[in-house]
Amino acid sequence: MIVGVVAAAVIGSGWFAYRYFANPVFLTVAAGSADGEALVLTSAIAARLTTSGAHVRLKVVDAGTSAKAAEMLAGGKAHLAVVRGDTGGLSDARSVLLLTHGVVLIMAPSSANADRLADLRNTTIGVIGGAINPPAVEALKQVYPFDRANVRFKDVAIGEGASALLSGQVHALFVVVPLTEKYLAKVRQFFQPSGAKGSAPKLIEIESAGAVANVAQYYESYDIPKGTLRGAPPVPSDDLTSLRVAFYLVANKSVNADTITDLTQELVDVRRDLLSQYPILAQAAEPSTDTDALIPIHPGAATYYNGNQQSFLDRYDDKLYYTSLLIGSLISVIVAAWRFTGSGIASQSMLEPLYELGNEIKGAQSEAELDEIERKIDDILKAELARNANGDGADSTDMAALGLAAQRLQYLMSHRRTLLRKTPATKRVAEVN
Repeated sequence: MIVGVVAAAVIGSGWFAYRYFANPVFLTVAAGSADGEALVLTSAIAARLTTSGAHVRLKVVDAGTSAKAAEMLAGGKAHLAVVRGDTGGLSDARSVLLLTHGVVLIMAPSSANADRLADLRNTTIGVIGGAINPPAVEALKQVYPFDRANVRFKDVAIGEGASALLSGQVHALFVVVPLTEKYLAKVRQFFQPSGAKGSAPKLIEIESAGAVANVAQYYESYDIPKGTLRGAPPVPSDDLTSLRVAFYLVANKSVNADTITDLTQELVDVRRDLLSQYPILAQAAEPSTDTDALIPIHPGAATYYNGNQQSFLDRYDDKLYYTSLLIGSLISVIVAAWRFTGSGIASQSMLEPLYELGNEIKGAQSEAELDEIERKIDDILKAELARNANGDGADSTDMAALGLAAQRLQYLMSHRRTLLRKTPATKRVAEVN
C-alpha cells in the first residue's frame, strides 16, 4: 500500500513537471489594418509557430484597426497587439519586434504646380485609411499653416482613391505605407490611365519633416530614395524628404518576461522561414532599447536582443535540482518500505547500488569519471533488464522505481557536467584538497 502511494506520488509529480515545462504557452494577439494585411501577416506567423512546434504560440484576433488592437491590449483582452507607433493608449505596451515602417506619401498628378507641401494652395488632400491617419495629419498641421493656404483634408476609402482624383473631389492623396513592392503597386493604381486622366504621379516633399518630428516624436524624418514610386522616368527624380512611423508587435508589460524571451527568439526564426513569402519581414528589426524610447522595450525581448537569454537548464536548474532531490527522497522511502515489508529488494534488485551512484556523481572531478559512472549505470540497467527478460527480475513496481532512479541519475550527470565545464580544473582540485 505504502509503495503504491509513493509510486503514484512520484509519477504524478513527474507528469506535472512535464506538463509545466513542455506544454506550449498560448498568447492572444490583436491585429488589424484598413487593408487587412496586418491580420494576414500575423496569422501566417501564428500558423508557422504552430507547425514548427514552438513553445509560445499565438491566437490571432481581428481588431480591425491599430487603435482597436491597442484598446484590446490595454483592456486585458489581448496579451499582444500589432500597432502603429502613433496609436494612442499604449502606456502599458512594451515593444517586442519592430515589424516595419510606414512612410508618408503625398501624391498628386504630375501636372500639379506644387513640389513641396508648403507650396500647396486651395487644395483638398484625400486621406487614404483616414481612421488611422488623423495623428499624422494633426502632426503636419502643427507646422504647416493649412488654414491660411486653404488646404483641406478629406477621408477617402482605399477603393475610391483613383475615382476621387478623376472626379476632382481631391487634388492629391495622402497614404502611409511600407515601401515594399506590394504596397507601391497598390499606390500606383491610383494613377492608372483609367483613373487619374492618364497622368503620372508626383510626390510632394515634406520639406519641414524634421520640425514635424520634433513636435510629434512618433515620427521621424526620412528620405524616400530616388525612383521609389517609378523607375523610368524616376519618381521621385531625386531623394525626397518625408516622414515615417514604425509598426510594432507589442506586449502588455505584465506578460511574463521568460515567455516573451522565448517568443522573441521564435519570431526571429519564423521571420527567416517566411521571408520569401512575405518580403515585408525583411524590414523587421530589433526595437529601440533606449531607456527613453517612446515605446519601451519589454524586459523579456531585451533579454533576447542583449544575448542574455538562459538555456532551459539555466532557467529551471533550481527547480529541476530540488525536484531531483524530492525524487531521490521518495526512492529512499520506497527502499525502506520494501525492506520493512520483507520484499528482499537488496537481494532481488539493483535499485540500491544504482541509487548510491548518485554520491559518486556529485563527487566526480572530471568528465572521464562521469563517463565511467555512466558505464556502470548502463551495466546495472542492462543486467536488470536481462534478468527481467528471463523471468528472474523485478516486478513492474520495481522496474518503475528503477526508471525513476535512472532518470534522477541522468539529471545529476547533466548538472555535474555543466558545473565541471564552468569551473576551472585548478579550482576543483583546491576544493577537493
